[in-house]
Amino acid sequence: MTFDPQTVENVLEILHEEVVPAQGCTEPIAIAFVAAKAKEFLPAGETIQKIVVRASGNIIKNVKSVVVPGSGGMVGIEVAAVMGLLHGDASRDLMVISGITEEQMEEVRQWMRENVVEVLHENTPINLYVMVELHTEQSCISVEIKHLHTNITQIKRNREVILEQPCNDCVFNTPAEQRQKLSVRLIHELAGQIELDRIRPLLEQVIRHNSEIAREGLSGNWGVNIGRVIEDHIANGFYGDDVRNHAAAFAAAGSDARMSGCALPVMTTSGSGNQGMAASLALIDYARRMEIDEERLMRALFFSHLTTVHIKTRVGRLSAYCGVICSAAAVAGALCFLHDHDYETISHAIANTLGDVSGIICDGAKASCAMKIATTIYAAFDSYVLATHGKYLHGGDGIVAHDIEETLEHIGRLAQDGMKTTDEVIIEIMNGNKG
Repeated sequence: MTFDPQTVENVLEILHEEVVPAQGCTEPIAIAFVAAKAKEFLPAGETIQKIVVRASGNIIKNVKSVVVPGSGGMVGIEVAAVMGLLHGDASRDLMVISGITEEQMEEVRQWMRENVVEVLHENTPINLYVMVELHTEQSCISVEIKHLHTNITQIKRNREVILEQPCNDCVFNTPAEQRQKLSVRLIHELAGQIELDRIRPLLEQVIRHNSEIAREGLSGNWGVNIGRVIEDHIANGFYGDDVRNHAAAFAAAGSDARMSGCALPVMTTSGSGNQGMAASLALIDYARRMEIDEERLMRALFFSHLTTVHIKTRVGRLSAYCGVICSAAAVAGALCFLHDHDYETISHAIANTLGDVSGIICDGAKASCAMKIATTIYAAFDSYVLATHGKYLHGGDGIVAHDIEETLEHIGRLAQDGMKTTDEVIIEIMNGNKG
């Protein structure tokens, strides 16, 4: 396949928009970002008396149980908002509260003891929605984001509108029609041909940052420590000493650390650090153990991250469909790519994974995310092996279609339409409502 230069530029722009650094789970960080931005419009000399955070159900779901990095083990919307307000730097986007000190955290805790943070569940069809209001005696400053974690759509001071911009479902620099042109075939062909220097700097960041937090997850005491537990049981013979077990452990370990408040940054994919780690860490560990050269790994990571983006675009930013399923399906295809299998085999590996684990729900960001990463990475390896032996799910087998792009459309329908009620029930359960 021959590519015109504009197609290559568009795909690279999508990659750079979607694979970005973040510290901690992106939903509490988004709240910290909005609070930090609102602070910039606070009139000099005015003292904040109350913060109001209005958030969609999916934001509340993903912040409720996850540790905010740098907080000393604290969870929840309230602490994320106050950390962003007092010590956040909105110019750093999803690194807004990186580097916060224990002395600064004591200020955060003191502020929370003396002031009010009110959290309201905003009834909105927009799954990713946050508005932070800062109330003083004289003023109310509000900042709102929609659809993306740093996509500011409105800023107001009292009744004065400082910023108002329309917001469609696609709010990226790359036009929606360019994203719609993505396909597994295009990504596969481009992964084999693109000049390595065009992708190397970004993917070196992916390897460096994501590997560092995975190593921390393997060595430290984080969450349920599934990554370290798997490795320990490889050592004692309970699990086999094979690439599949090691890859699942390495990928899960990054999430162990991140979900439990580790302050190390990760490279996210489609708005999620767990997706970014799932899309990369298993491949990084596998390539190291199999002595696969750096260029081949880089191209496989390019394939994996873009395929994750392609699948996740259909699923939506936040939903009841666990996002690491998208990454695991991409990993299955990338494993085929690493070993020079053709497009058909790659497509079958992706479809096998989606047909296997698409029932895994997202019930918020927390320690069990690492377990879901391990589960889906195991599924990715199984799906890869089956596809390379000519064994695959056929069109009409449940949600799997004859064509991979049609299968992805089915996944999108399942996530966005079929799981709406599932999402509502999950949120009700997490909020303590018995129905």
